[in-house]
Amino acid sequence: MSPHENRNLSEMPLQEFVLEGFEGGPQTQALLFALFLALYVVAVLGNLTMIMLITLDARLHSPMYFFLKNLSFLDLCYSSVISPKALANFLSSSKFITFEGCIIQFFFFALLGTTEAFLLAVMAYDRFVAVCSPLRYPISMRPSVCARLVLGSYCGGGLNSVLQTSFTFSLPFCSSNHIDHFFCDVPPLLKLACADTTINELVMFGICGLFIVGTTLVVLVSYSYITGTILRMRSGGGRHKLFSTCGSHMTAVSLFYGTLFVMYAQPGAVESVEQGKVVSVFYTLVIPMLNPLIYSLRNKDVKDALRRLGQKHTAT
Repeated sequence: MSPHENRNLSEMPLQEFVLEGFEGGPQTQALLFALFLALYVVAVLGNLTMIMLITLDARLHSPMYFFLKNLSFLDLCYSSVISPKALANFLSSSKFITFEGCIIQFFFFALLGTTEAFLLAVMAYDRFVAVCSPLRYPISMRPSVCARLVLGSYCGGGLNSVLQTSFTFSLPFCSSNHIDHFFCDVPPLLKLACADTTINELVMFGICGLFIVGTTLVVLVSYSYITGTILRMRSGGGRHKLFSTCGSHMTAVSLFYGTLFVMYAQPGAVESVEQGKVVSVFYTLVIPMLNPLIYSLRNKDVKDALRRLGQKHTAT
């Protein structure tokens, strides 16, 4: 590109970005398309099944499953914000996304991801109250309280999303319009800025670190009390059921928070774009696919509800 063309690019506001995605020829892109499509279809079917099951089965109308249904809804939306565009780009020679489209994708990605982090902490608190204060549980986790906790999770997600979006897209992008990623995310976008991004990086690490550490502390403290209470129980059957239920949640929490920490809350995260692409696949597709499996395979109530639904469908 000539100096004159470079000067024109730097002087004109960007109208679109190019999502470069993963390297490789047509065969590699076709293989990645098949992999992403399989993960996305399983994630959509799994989360829709969980939402339908919890909605239709009256025995699952409890606070824990109310939160689980909201988690499935978040996972469904979360993967749908990223996957359709990524799938289209695997089969397309032009991998463009408009500037406004990039802002919208990033806004909802940040909103849903942060909301899920808060919701997982809320689910840990719900289990803490259920196990450690069972007599107070019906009052402490009544429907209005549950609704406020979910709303609060969305408010926290919205606050982070507004801050991250406004800080990121207020930067001048004049060096290039090629995003070295398969969706619009902070680390690769900061690399395109032709201004000092120190404040943006501090904001990203500060806010994400605060949210991740804060919600992780809620989870750890809740499960410390839960573990102590379970170990003091005399009933082996009760211990096994509680460990099974809580183990599902801890597995989901570990996967989600672990990938977020690797990507956003450690020094040097914005430098490892190639690592970021692989990690991003986990929290945008793999985890939304795994969550319904984790909660259904290790949860007797969900398996019983699936069996009842199957028998009802067979009978009709």
